[in-house]
Amino acid sequence: MAARQDYQITAWCQRLMKEHVKEGSFCIDATMGNGNDTEFLCHLAGPGGQVLAFDIQEAALAHTQDRLHQAFPAECSLSSFDNNSDVCAAVSDLGAQHIRYQHYNYRLCLDSHANLQAYAKPDTADCIVFNLGYLPGGDHSIATAAQTTISALEQSLQILKKDGLLSICIYSGKDSGFDERDAVLEWLKNLDPRKYLVLLTSYFNRPNNPPIPVAVIKL
Repeated sequence: MAARQDYQITAWCQRLMKEHVKEGSFCIDATMGNGNDTEFLCHLAGPGGQVLAFDIQEAALAHTQDRLHQAFPAECSLSSFDNNSDVCAAVSDLGAQHIRYQHYNYRLCLDSHANLQAYAKPDTADCIVFNLGYLPGGDHSIATAAQTTISALEQSLQILKKDGLLSICIYSGKDSGFDERDAVLEWLKNLDPRKYLVLLTSYFNRPNNPPIPVAVIKL
């Protein structure tokens, strides 16, 4: 069973994250959900690193905050954001209203990932993560959409530093994501090969629209 879990899409993508995220890294979880990748990135980046996480649902932030408080109980009163503005853009008054939680090395923002550039400077992030679709266990009618996702991905390429990783998990099925899937794949296909390396993995013999893990490396 453990071997099978190692090949689930989340674990598969996290293998690549480990290669790009080190102590002190700056990372973005563009689709927070229940905080699985947010917590993973916080562990990898450590107390000297910083993690920004975004979601448009209050429930996602609340679940993630509870999860992070349990993961980092002794450190929850600290914040590396307080003393380091090298990577984070100056947040406008409007943007500041979207920051719901800030402790240890993370900042949780109730905002769309389509606004990433309001929170992070160009050429600063070691890793940016997207899990497309809807909140697991949540309302399936609230999901990522092609237009805002493509905008956020475009911004992510600007925010990534050289050799940085853009990790994308594309989910599609009967109630989510075919239009978004096709738009994202078309966008990936047209990225300049001199600037970006695109690695797309397929669960080739799995039925029922299996998820598609993608890694984009900024060259």
